[in-house]
Amino acid sequence: MKIFKKITDFLKEVKLELSKVSWSTRKELLGSTVVVITVTFIMAVFIGAIDIFLSGILRVIFK
Repeated sequence: MKIFKKITDFLKEVKLELSKVSWSTRKELLGSTVVVITVTFIMAVFIGAIDIFLSGILRVIFK
């Protein structure tokens, strides 16, 4: 039965700590999400372009 006391104490402490968290607003969350998706897309295009460029150079070198 001691294990159940430990579990309930832990969950109470988790709830207390989560009440101290400064949660983002919906607007901030959406803004951050758009930034992350945009930067990820730009980096994917950039890395893809570099890959195609370097593949072309290696194709010419090893031909």
